[in-house]
Amino acid sequence: MRTVILDVRDPKESMAGFARAWNLNQKQEADRISFATPELLWKVLTAKRWELLKALCGAGPISIREAARRVSRDVKGVHGDVTALLEAGLLNRTESGAIEFPYEAIKVEFLLQAA
Repeated sequence: MRTVILDVRDPKESMAGFARAWNLNQKQEADRISFATPELLWKVLTAKRWELLKALCGAGPISIREAARRVSRDVKGVHGDVTALLEAGLLNRTESGAIEFPYEAIKVEFLLQAA
């Protein structure tokens, strides 16, 4: 099952982890998209975008209009959310112009601790 891990890590830590894996020629257990702060993660993953990702999970390439139909929302609003998710690297655009969430699962990791 193809999984993406969304986490909160300092950009330097993210790059160091990437460099270690690259130098050791290791395959990661899943793709990873890191956010610098929890606030940035939640800014990108709003409730409506999370609902959209759930509707696209395992669906294959579909049009924005079909995505809007699946979440019972207007096309313009879904288009804005799709644009944000494309910029964050969570969605892909196919050659035909369709959108695709290329994962079957999402895992979110972050630690909340006392200051």
